[in-house]
Amino acid sequence: MNLNNKQRAYLSGLAADMQPIFQIGKSDVTPEVVEAIDEALAKRELIKVSVLKNCANTPAGAAEMLSGRTKSAVVRVIGRKIVLYRPAKKPVIQLP
Repeated sequence: MNLNNKQRAYLSGLAADMQPIFQIGKSDVTPEVVEAIDEALAKRELIKVSVLKNCANTPAGAAEMLSGRTKSAVVRVIGRKIVLYRPAKKPVIQLP
């Protein structure tokens, strides 16, 4: 899924006040983490994930891996925070 700059800015603004609901740590991106994130995206559309310092992967690498495995779009990677978006079957978030 591709987002243009205006859509990324809009989604990034929505995610600014959100707290990360998942943490990726030493065990990196496991199938269980991918499954949980996939379920969260189906319910929420927009989520924030935190990458801990002991993670073997970089935040950008983890974001790319998660996006590919969950068929979502990486909205933004800032520091150790990843914002992912995937529209639901009945989208709640209306993109500009």
